[in-house]
Amino acid sequence: MPEFAEPLARLIQECKRLPGIGQKSAQRIAFHLLRAPREDSMNLAQAILDIKDKLTICVQCNNISDNDLCLFCRDPHREHTQICVVEEPHNILPIETTHTFRGLYHVLHGAISPLRGIGPEQLKIKGLIDRLQQTEIEEIIVATNPTVEGEATAVYLSRLLKPLGPRVTRIAMGIPVGSDLEFADEVTMSRSLENRREM
Repeated sequence: MPEFAEPLARLIQECKRLPGIGQKSAQRIAFHLLRAPREDSMNLAQAILDIKDKLTICVQCNNISDNDLCLFCRDPHREHTQICVVEEPHNILPIETTHTFRGLYHVLHGAISPLRGIGPEQLKIKGLIDRLQQTEIEEIIVATNPTVEGEATAVYLSRLLKPLGPRVTRIAMGIPVGSDLEFADEVTMSRSLENRREM
């Protein structure tokens, strides 16, 4: 590995800690910042500090927020009788980009994973039950990831929430648009057949 001046070597090391960034990408980022105007570096440093100092967790849905309530929870135009349950805050973005869901969210901050020592107690499930008891919720949409952990979480939530009254649904899974059937694995193909609908 080439030798760099200590401040540059430290920046490269810090950049390598970011997901998806290897040695060469870290070096490119570090040299870009070295060449950039000081103001650009200051703006980046301030933006990083701001996410640590000015962001919190929404008291209602556990989404990332700059206020007690996140943008979705404080929007009076959202459908307050529907809650979409996701594993992590970044899972909200793909749902929002469809412009079809107008309800609220609930973020679990993880999924049940006995191998990693994560049980239902470690997830933000109690807040969801509190919301059901305090508000008239008609439907809970479980949008956990299509993984073993996501499926276990979905099954657990379904068994827990159905007796409380709301309709509990799971997002459909199957063959993605634009892909070829020959590349679909057994589970994906099975899900596609299960989730078929009339045309």
